[in-house]
Formats: sequence, C-alpha cells, structure tokens
Amino acid sequence: MTSSATADGGQDLAEQMNDAVREKFVMGGFLGEGTYAMVHKAHYRHDPSQVFAVKKIKLNAEYHNGIAPDAIREMQFLSELTHPNILKLIDVFSSKDQNLSFVLELAPRGDLEKLWKNKDITYTAADIKAWTNMLCQGIWFCHENFVLHRDIKGSNALIAADGTIKLADFGLARRFADPGTRMTTQMITRMYRPLELLYGCSHYGGTADMWSIGVVMAELVKRDWYLGSETDIQQVSVICEKFGTPTEETWPGVSALPYYVAPEKQNNMVGTTANRIARPRSWWRQEFMLLGDDGAEFIKGLLTLDPQKRFNSRRALEDKYWTNMPRPTKKENLPKEGGGEKAVGDDLKRKGGETPTNGRADKVARKLDFGAM
Repeated sequence: MTSSATADGGQDLAEQMNDAVREKFVMGGFLGEGTYAMVHKAHYRHDPSQVFAVKKIKLNAEYHNGIAPDAIREMQFLSELTHPNILKLIDVFSSKDQNLSFVLELAPRGDLEKLWKNKDITYTAADIKAWTNMLCQGIWFCHENFVLHRDIKGSNALIAADGTIKLADFGLARRFADPGTRMTTQMITRMYRPLELLYGCSHYGGTADMWSIGVVMAELVKRDWYLGSETDIQQVSVICEKFGTPTEETWPGVSALPYYVAPEKQNNMVGTTANRIARPRSWWRQEFMLLGDDGAEFIKGLLTLDPQKRFNSRRALEDKYWTNMPRPTKKENLPKEGGGEKAVGDDLKRKGGETPTNGRADKVARKLDFGAM
C-alpha cells in the first residue's frame, strides 16, 4: 500500500480530492450536446440557489490520454484568469468514466451574436459602447497576463444574468510567444481573422485579438455578418475590398509576408478585385454612422490593417470614445437576449474555433490553400 492510499486499500489522495469536488455539486437538467462536450445545469449540494453550467468534455480516442489539447488549454487559462469580463471556472473534476468536467458560472442571457440576430431587440450606440468596453476590458486582462485568446467572436461573448459580457472559450488560447518564436496562423475563426494571419504572418501579438473585437463591434452596428466568406482566399478579398489593399506605403513590410498579393496582381485571382486605395476618415464615418465621429475613429483603430498601427488593448481603453457622449449604458440597463438554458448549451458545447451552427458556415478546412493563385 502506498503512503497516499487509504487504509482500506481504496482511493489514493488525488481520487479522494476529486470525489470531494464532484460531491459538492448536484447535476441538473441537460442543456446541450456537441461532438466536443455535453452541458448540464448543476447546483451546490448545500445551496441549490447557486446554479452553474457543467461542461463535460468527451473522451477522444485521437489523443493518447483521451483529452483534446483544447480542453487542457481552456482549463489552464480559465483557472489562471479571474476577471469580471471572463467566464469564471468554478471547479474541475473527473467522472468515473474518466471524462473531464468543468464547472462554469452560468451565463443565461445568450451571447452577442444571438442578440444582434434577434430583430425583436432594439439597442443604441450607448449599448454597443458598453458591450465593446466589456470585451476590451476582458481582453486587456488577458494580454496583461500574456495570454492571447485567438477566437474572439460574438458567440464567445456570453451575457450573464446581470448583463455583464463574459469572454469564453479559451480552447485556442496560448501564451505570448518570444519574438523569435513562430506561431500557427490557422487560428481565429475565419470571419474574425486579421489580414496578417491570412497573409501567413507567424509572428503576431495581441492586436490580432483587437481586430476580432472590431469585427464583433461592426456586426453589432450592422446587425449582420460584416466580413463573411467561404474560403481563406475569399476572406483576403473581402477585407481588401472593404478597407483597401495594403502596400509597402501603408503597411511597411507587408510584401515580405508569404501569401501577400500586390494590388496589380489581385485582379488575376479568381473572384478577386483590388481596391487599391485605403479608406479615408469620411468613409469610416459614413460606414459606422450610428457610432458617431468618435466611435468611427475608434473602430477604425481596431480595424487598421497594419498590426503595428492597430490599437492594442491598453490603447483601446485609453481612447476618448468611452468618456465622450453618449456614455456607455450601465450593465443593468442593457437589453438582454434572454436566450435561456438552450443558449447556454449552444455556447458551451462547441470546441474552440468551431463555428456556431446558426451562423455562417465555415466548413472549408482551415489550412490555407493558395494553389489557385
């Protein structure tokens, strides 16, 4: 008998501790199931009024220990990052069938994607300012702790019962890399992926997340997908047609990126046309009229093509946009989608990087294929 085993030869100390955590919770109703996870409601055994969502990660024979790396990353980063605008990981335990379960705070009001899709809900520029500010606060905390999220989108911005935005799904997150370390570019759901990753840049930082926040903000304004596409090549085209094709003059060093295509060559690509001219301030103000002049300047800072000129999270929070009128709506006064239990299941059952089934299809493989060029 080892020193960690119980006197009756049963569980070792780790198993006892795991069972103690599991016994704290009473499993409740089924909320949803995907290929990656099942989601249930649960509450404390001693206090049924405190309700949580339990995300049970399915075993995957593809991995030697049965657990996808996404789940390990999510557990690691959620356990380290405690902030009002990041979904809270309450506890972790394993079940007798070796499935890993995450006990998460419940965010029963749906997410920002469901909210803008619900045409029965009306909201204002002040509401958009409040939601965007909470996203920026959450990602600022991630970046201050040297964590890149790498999958920010409306469906990963959950809405708590009190209206607070909670940044969720850290399955694709990673630590900031050393300057010389190469990182994969096959990150961030395509519609929210910045141009530097699509061009094959393997050295990137927090401004990649800020681009994604800019796209989410634009979707809230337009109440529609803003940069939708079906392939990575088409995504490059959509971005360039919207904001102009970068050149060495507007983005120093861009021509050295592996998949960069100069404006004069883009018209030879199938389904691609070149917009050579960067958009002036007047275009941004017209495009995002709802936000006012300050808001248009702010979203321009998020959606700047050159990542070196794009707002980082600290610069974003220092912008005058937040203090000028209208002031951000107080969270308790924000409109809520009211998605309910089904929304919780939909939001938590997906794997990192997976596109919601109610959104634009993203079925094309992530791997860049520039062979057609």
